[in-house]
Amino acid sequence: MVFSSPIFLFGFLPLALLLYYVSPKAIKNIVLLLVSLVFYAWGEVFFLSVMLLSIASNYFVGKSLGRQHAENASHTSLKTTLILGVVINIVLLIAFKYANFMVNNANIVLAALYLPLVTLSAVHLPLGISFFTFQAISYIVDVYRKETKVQNNILDLALYISLFPQLIAGPIVRYHDIATQIVSRVHSTDLFASGVQRFIIGLAKKMLIANTLGELAENIFSLAIDDNLTAPLAWVGVLAYALQIYYDFSGYSDMAIGLGRMFGFQFQENFNYPYISTSLREFWRRWHISLSTWFRDYVYIPLGGSRVSTVRVYVNLFLVFVLTGVWHGANWSFIVWGLFHGVFLALEHAGLSKVLNQLWRPLQHFYLISVVMLSWVFFRANTLTDAMAFFGILSHFDHWYISAYEFAHVGSDESIYMLVMGVIFSLPIYRFLKESLEHFCHDNVLSYAILISIPKLLFLMTILSLSLIKVASSTYNPFIYFRF
Repeated sequence: MVFSSPIFLFGFLPLALLLYYVSPKAIKNIVLLLVSLVFYAWGEVFFLSVMLLSIASNYFVGKSLGRQHAENASHTSLKTTLILGVVINIVLLIAFKYANFMVNNANIVLAALYLPLVTLSAVHLPLGISFFTFQAISYIVDVYRKETKVQNNILDLALYISLFPQLIAGPIVRYHDIATQIVSRVHSTDLFASGVQRFIIGLAKKMLIANTLGELAENIFSLAIDDNLTAPLAWVGVLAYALQIYYDFSGYSDMAIGLGRMFGFQFQENFNYPYISTSLREFWRRWHISLSTWFRDYVYIPLGGSRVSTVRVYVNLFLVFVLTGVWHGANWSFIVWGLFHGVFLALEHAGLSKVLNQLWRPLQHFYLISVVMLSWVFFRANTLTDAMAFFGILSHFDHWYISAYEFAHVGSDESIYMLVMGVIFSLPIYRFLKESLEHFCHDNVLSYAILISIPKLLFLMTILSLSLIKVASSTYNPFIYFRF
């Protein structure tokens, strides 16, 4: 079940909100937990058992760590328990996400050595397993570090891991960020209204921009298979995909944050205009913030971060971004995508940042956009062979323009409008206008809230109506990050 589907918008969500708000305060968490489990089981009931196993194992590992802390157990004992808990989580992740990938690559080696091949039936990927596994690991690590108290109520821990707004595609929520909210959270009309507003904005990002550009990117990348793609059109395809993945994922994050507010939770932001960055380091402070900070706090810093020798820093950077690539998918193209980012981050650490800082700011921005757009080719391609073939097309400019006839085969006027709108809204224009208007109202003793209320309401109603029309009529409605 996806947030932009009719069954969710007109069935599941209204019923979930109704059940939640008519329930007594004492059982609201139980109601929300049951709702979340139904949401997850909607796609495949079997995979619910995988998540329940994750919940149970992390609950008992957390309890064991808490008991050992209370008994002043040895560091070795605590560390052993933590390692056991992390291993259980990683084994579950490998078994369902990477088993086929590992066997396929092992068979390549075995075939080269003329040894018998390993047979393994296709293992299907449980939705959101990468997200809820990382949340579970952060919980037991934080308990181990004494950065959060152990959760003694298994139902509350189950709610944290299975909470449906962020269950399928994040953001990755740290337990210590919402521990207090799980036990006691404030519900208010203002918070609920801000949640509805945020959800509408996210839905519009997804349905109006991401889906339209997704179809354009799909059509263009498919032409590469038949060698019917020209370089200018290929660059348009990369731009379309770069905008699609941004609005698809940031739109989902907006909807998740909005839904959280409707149920009294306040999640941290996951995106902050990443395409305005002037370096890859800055990009990762703005893109998928919950994932980049997770790797920073649970992998990069424990490895020594940047406080170790220069060689170790480079090793740490490469390891983190190889793992980032692996986290995204069991495919060599994702691993190379991670390495690609790791190379440029290492170069920036080695001195490229100093060079960039001396450049005219638009040139810094051009560097970042070029690196990120080229990296998306690896991310989008099904195989490394497909990626390299697409790079070959990007580098061959047999002509320098796209005819209307050529574009008509892959896109429409709506695609052009959404490309323009996608570029515009990837910039902090709304933030600038909002701040400017607030200053104007302050200087002229006007009420910003009153002045903006009617235009904002009309805008939200308009994009909601257009989004719902798309929901009702569109058959193209994937969420890119659902497969992770």
